[in-house]
Amino acid sequence: MIVYIIIAVLFFGILVGIHEFGHFAVAKLCGIRVEEFAIGMGPAIFKKQKGETLYSLRCIPFGGYCAMTGEDGESEDPRAFVNQKVWKRLLVLVAGAFMNFLLGFVIVFVLYSGASGYAVPAIASFMDGCPYESEEAFLPGDWIISIDGHRIYSTGDVSQFLRENTPQDFVLVRDGQKVVLRDFRMEKLAYEGSEEKYFGFRLGYDYKEPTFANHLQASWDQTMEFVRLVWMSLKQLLSGEAKVTDLSGPVGIVDMMAETGENAESAADAAFNIAYLGAFIAVNLAVMNMLPIPALDGGRVFFLLVAWVIESLTHKKLDPKYEGYIHGAGMILLLGLMGFVLLNDIVKLVRG
Repeated sequence: MIVYIIIAVLFFGILVGIHEFGHFAVAKLCGIRVEEFAIGMGPAIFKKQKGETLYSLRCIPFGGYCAMTGEDGESEDPRAFVNQKVWKRLLVLVAGAFMNFLLGFVIVFVLYSGASGYAVPAIASFMDGCPYESEEAFLPGDWIISIDGHRIYSTGDVSQFLRENTPQDFVLVRDGQKVVLRDFRMEKLAYEGSEEKYFGFRLGYDYKEPTFANHLQASWDQTMEFVRLVWMSLKQLLSGEAKVTDLSGPVGIVDMMAETGENAESAADAAFNIAYLGAFIAVNLAVMNMLPIPALDGGRVFFLLVAWVIESLTHKKLDPKYEGYIHGAGMILLLGLMGFVLLNDIVKLVRG
């Protein structure tokens, strides 16, 4: 167990490091002065000044930062963050989340590299008398690519997005050709030998050849499925289907990764499962970090664009200190939430 805990903690360090490196690298490329690039939080266990930037490694592995001149207020330095063009500041702000997303994609790409084929949701067969089996509707072997614009990655997605007695658009692949069904309406019917009603078709999987293009597509599809899972979780949280106590912070996630490795049947399975979970966490972090919430990168992007619109209309520069106040308040609330989640994770661990 301890080995998997160490691996999980190291992975968190990589997540933070690559996120902050994204900010750092783009800031440097844009000519912005970076005062400190730190991995971890708390007291420094290693520091080195190189040029204008202090590089540090700090003792708490959860966190890190890229401190830029003029990041949260006015500065007379022409290389300060606040004095840069909007597009440069925008690139710096999104670079961290982009690197986390890229890390998740790369992990999936590596994990899929040994695949002998890539599964595609397909129609396997029909119940006797199903009215939807025809050239104008569905045929056995049809790949289901999307329903109403929702990409279909698994058979479970079909069940999730299929609606009864509702006109829907389907995109299929049949014998290598794209087939589009517009405003196609389906309903559940009673079939012989069954008490319940069904749409009348059975789902299964067909397989694409393990070409590089299909490998790339499958890796991208899985990464975007992670994104959708994160949005669905957020929706459940906002709707009340999920509770704040269901959230997990670094402690809970480390425990989850360690448990994932511990429950694997072999070391190879443990490595695969932990890496797969790590890819999901990386993408999760990318999406969450871009939410338009004060103190997060997404909140900074939101205020940057709002300020740009206002300044373009009024031709007056807004005082950045007000945005700093908002982000400061947001940081306090965010730290409070993180503290609550941390305590909740500890309680879960103690209760077993």
